[in-house]
Amino acid sequence: MRLDRDVYMRKLTELEKHVIEQKGTERPFSGEYYQHDAPGVYCCKKCDAPLYRSESKFNAHCGWPAFDDEIEGAVKRNIDADGMRVEIVCAQCDAHLGHVFEGEMLTAKNIRHCVNSVSMAFKSADELIDKSSGTELATFGGGCFWCIEAVFSAIKGVSKVTSGYAGGTADDANYKAVCSGQTGHAEVVQIEFDPKEVSFERLLEVFWQSHDPTSLNRQGNDVGPQYRSVIFIHDESQAQVANNMIEDLTRVAAWPNPIVTQVVAYNGFFAAENYHNDYFELNGEQPYCQMVIKPKVDKVKALFADRLKK
Repeated sequence: MRLDRDVYMRKLTELEKHVIEQKGTERPFSGEYYQHDAPGVYCCKKCDAPLYRSESKFNAHCGWPAFDDEIEGAVKRNIDADGMRVEIVCAQCDAHLGHVFEGEMLTAKNIRHCVNSVSMAFKSADELIDKSSGTELATFGGGCFWCIEAVFSAIKGVSKVTSGYAGGTADDANYKAVCSGQTGHAEVVQIEFDPKEVSFERLLEVFWQSHDPTSLNRQGNDVGPQYRSVIFIHDESQAQVANNMIEDLTRVAAWPNPIVTQVVAYNGFFAAENYHNDYFELNGEQPYCQMVIKPKVDKVKALFADRLKK
């Protein structure tokens, strides 16, 4: 049952009323989201409806947040009273957002939603996880993300695995830039999992077996800091588990060489381009998949047969 939308209406400040209800404009370069680059979703300030995903945000150097795509059905377009521009409003509550422009060739989609910061409220990726379901996040880097995505996708208790980038900024969170090795990003997977079905410790056990944690900035023929072994921790509990496991593995000399895996604070995740998703599943017959990814998947399936999805 859908509640009346008025239940969700926030009380607005005078500036927010000026922009959202009176179709005003905030000063350029003054909004809190102009250069904001964290992963998540931008929602309507008035009614909280999701409007834009962070992956669609780009720097148009115009003084206001810019997006080249909206969440489907979230935004309505109206012709301004003067007939000169196209206004964009929240499809749920008609809150004024800004204006939309086409034909500027600023991105491949050739469209710019120019939005006032005060018209939006940001929710980070962590906030968007359904806490009532008990779902948690883990973010690992261990070489090419095609490999580790395929490995973790087979584990029971894992509901979603997304390839992406972590460790750098939004400006260069794209495959071409990350492959240069100069961005600070690592190729990673972000894993949504149910701790009642699979623990973070068990995910780490899979992680150790899915790559060589003693190889510095390299996995096989994939060379560079973007292929480093790294655990981006989401809370103190994950940090404790990861560091304790590294100490235990070091003590028993699980590998002949020292573990070089980094344990660092999570500072955001940027989903990779769509063609990277489910790469092994969709391209399993390609030589790289057969020679590199499949042996890793087969190894993990043999070691963790009791933890595999049916």
